[in-house]
Amino acid sequence: MNVVNQSTVKHKRGLLNLGEELGNVSQACKMIGVSRDTFYRYQEAKASGSVEALLQKDRKRPNIKNRVDEVIEQAVLAYAVEQPAHGQVRVSNELRKCNDPVKTCTC
Repeated sequence: MNVVNQSTVKHKRGLLNLGEELGNVSQACKMIGVSRDTFYRYQEAKASGSVEALLQKDRKRPNIKNRVDEVIEQAVLAYAVEQPAHGQVRVSNELRKCNDPVKTCTC
């Protein structure tokens, strides 16, 4: 378990322990600075599993559909380095004129 996950689990356990000690979930959440919904999610995760249930999980997954081909990306970068003052519309139009994004366009 890496340092980030250890810190996350320690924070979540601390919140759950504070809620038990105080006997008041609302007050514990205010002291820690989280919502009651978050407290109950942590409590449910702890009840359903072990320490792994409290680990930090990344929700965001990369959307590969939004990526362009590597060749096109390199052509745009090369043109942008050559002509830094040109905007995105002009770069698009100039590269479209070249018809072959593989070659570096010197239009």
